[in-house]
Amino acid sequence: MIPLSLTQIAAIVGGELHDAPDPEATVTGFVEFDSRKVTKGGLFVALPGARVDGHDFARTAIEAGAVAVLAARPVGVPAIVVKPQGKAEGGAELFTHDEDGSAVAVVEALSALARVVIDRLSREHGLTVIGVTGSAGKTSTKDLIASVLTTLGPTVAPPGSFNNEIGHPYTALRCEEDTRFLVAEMSARGVGHIAHLARIAPPRMGVELNVGSAHLGEFGSRENIARAKGELVEALPSEGVAILNADDDYVLPMRERTQAKVLTFSAQGKPEASLRATEVELDDVARASFTLVARGEKARVNLQVFGAHQVSNALAAAAVGLENGMSLEQVARALSQHVTASAHRMDVHTRADGVTVINDAYNANPDSMRAGIAALAYTASARPEATSFAVLGEMGELGAEAVAAHRELGREVARYHIDTLVMVGTTEACRAAAQAASEGGVRTRMVPSIDEAVTELEGRLGRGDTVLVKASNSQGLWAVAERLLSTADKPQDLPRN
Repeated sequence: MIPLSLTQIAAIVGGELHDAPDPEATVTGFVEFDSRKVTKGGLFVALPGARVDGHDFARTAIEAGAVAVLAARPVGVPAIVVKPQGKAEGGAELFTHDEDGSAVAVVEALSALARVVIDRLSREHGLTVIGVTGSAGKTSTKDLIASVLTTLGPTVAPPGSFNNEIGHPYTALRCEEDTRFLVAEMSARGVGHIAHLARIAPPRMGVELNVGSAHLGEFGSRENIARAKGELVEALPSEGVAILNADDDYVLPMRERTQAKVLTFSAQGKPEASLRATEVELDDVARASFTLVARGEKARVNLQVFGAHQVSNALAAAAVGLENGMSLEQVARALSQHVTASAHRMDVHTRADGVTVINDAYNANPDSMRAGIAALAYTASARPEATSFAVLGEMGELGAEAVAAHRELGREVARYHIDTLVMVGTTEACRAAAQAASEGGVRTRMVPSIDEAVTELEGRLGRGDTVLVKASNSQGLWAVAERLLSTADKPQDLPRN
């Protein structure tokens, strides 16, 4: 964050100083809401939650080096106190137990601080903000964009999926005076949420990946999802750039919703797209190579990340790089050097005994599940004598569509001829997936826990077998992948041929 005094921060957030002997003390470090991560010169944000109240750790944060605490009440140490205005309606889990509006007040203050910092950095130091949204692939694309832009200068991108009303301003406040790019992943639980995030860190470029069925239970229809996702391009200035997926029938019409310049990309190789992929090939662990075509030039890209769906993500990242002055060869080289940056996202390792484990257990929705199963099937197809295992858990936030979506998931497992499904969970949705897969001829086991999933796999895995582990983040299924890898010899690297 740029250096600001406590007096300046209080004025920005509309707060009052309490127990602050030196109002001109300057915050020079990062903003943190985990007291264990506070460093000297930082600002600690006291977030009250359902299980832990950050106000209780205020003194610990000061002792760790924080200059002050951003809080909703006095805490007996230097603090900028903002006044709660009442309980929020709906929204994030953090606000569910926010009876007096303390969490809302602190988050709004954090957002106000981020907006001022981003405005100043954009105006005085040329910071460019790139927003990324879509029903699937946001985190992978954000990481690809960051890898591309880092070759041009210091780039900030959120760790993992810090993409909501808390993670977004937190990430924005990681920017410093020398930061050239902020890559902002933007999620939404409803109409208006992306517009809100765009006001915190106004984007100059906006990437629209896809409109799928993730969060269908919250939105009600794909049309409503498209309406919400399109708020990103609506927020762009006339001198900005909207980057749209030409292969998605819900995304392409968004060009009518923006005053910015429009670029399109197509993994299907559509000739009318601004950027397109041709001659796509997959290696034996589903890493894609393709010819990147743009501006009348061509360059070969050899991705190190896994799954055919990464081609579309890479094209979006290429568009961002080109629009920021990179040559096609520079973009292709950066994409080819990129490796997985966010944990549990298509993270592939082959054990010393030849078993390949695809850990894609950070998140799941019908579209990303389909992509993961396709990657599993392709990887397994290179080893016809071996067995393919899908270890799947429940997809969250699908509402009334959950059972039907999981039934279709089971059919997808059968359609791709996966040998064995281990379904972790006992809900009606999990049973629907298991039943559909079994009816399709897949050997299917339902287990209630991670421990039993690991037990089911132990002793069954042999040389050349491939295991996909995937579920929504809340299921914690990555522990299956980690235990499969930790109980074997050290995983081998997977070099490109």
